[in-house]
Amino acid sequence: MTEHRDILDERTGMKSPFLKSVLVHSSLIVVAAGYSWLQGRHVEQFGDPDSLAGGSTMITPVNKIPLPQRSGAVNPVANDTESQAPAPPKPESTKAMRERADALELELLRKAEEKRKRESKKSTYKPPEQRPNQVTSSTGPAAITPMYGSPSAGGNVGVAPGNPFGNRFGYYATLVRQKVAESWQTGGLDPRFKTAPPVIVTFAIARDGSVSDVRLLQRSGNPTLDYSCQRAVLEAAPFPPLPAQYERNSATIEFWFQLNR
Repeated sequence: MTEHRDILDERTGMKSPFLKSVLVHSSLIVVAAGYSWLQGRHVEQFGDPDSLAGGSTMITPVNKIPLPQRSGAVNPVANDTESQAPAPPKPESTKAMRERADALELELLRKAEEKRKRESKKSTYKPPEQRPNQVTSSTGPAAITPMYGSPSAGGNVGVAPGNPFGNRFGYYATLVRQKVAESWQTGGLDPRFKTAPPVIVTFAIARDGSVSDVRLLQRSGNPTLDYSCQRAVLEAAPFPPLPAQYERNSATIEFWFQLNR
C-alpha cells in the first residue's frame, strides 16, 4: 500500500516571492522619482525673478475696498416711509377723567380766590341809610322755619338748621343765601336730570366777609352738580362783613342745594 504524504509537511521556497517583491518596490521608487523630476522642470514662479527677496512680492493690506457711490431717487415702494395720516386718538381712561375733573375743580377754586381778593380790595361795606321814620332794632328778624331757603334757577338753596346766626342775625343769613342762590348755575347739567339728592356745602365766613374752607359735606352722586354747588359759594363771595354784634371772628355755615327743575 502506497503511503500518502501531507502537503503541509512540504517546505515552500521564499526566494522567488522575495525577488518579485523587491522588483515591484524598486519599480515604484523609480516611477516616483521620475515624476518628481518632471514636475520640477515645469514649476511656475510668481513675482519678480530679479527680486532680492527670492522672487516674492510685497503686499499692502487695506481695511476696505472703495466702491462707487450709488445715487438716484428713492423708491417709496421699496423703502419705509412715515405715514402722513394722523394717529387715532386714544380713549380717555377713568383715571384720566377723574384727574381732569380734579384739575378743573382746582382751577375754579383758584379763580374764585383771585376774584374774592380783587373784590375785597375794591368793595367796602356801607350800612344802609336810615330813614327818619324807620324803626330800628338791635337784633335781626327771626327765621320762620328751621331750614329756610330761596328759589334759584336750578332749585332751592337753604341754610341748614342750627346755623350760627340764629334769631338775632337772620337778616345776614338771608343776604348770604340770596347771593349764593343767584350764583348757582345748573345749565351745564344733563337736561335729563330733573331732581337729585340734596348737596350740603359747608364754609367759613370771616369777619371781613371773605370765605374759606369750602367743602362738600354731602354729595349727590353727580360730580357736575356737586361742583356747581361748591362753585356757587365761591363765586358769591365775598359777603358783607359779619354783624358788629356777632361775638366771634368767623362763622361756619352749611348750605343745602336741592335740584328741582
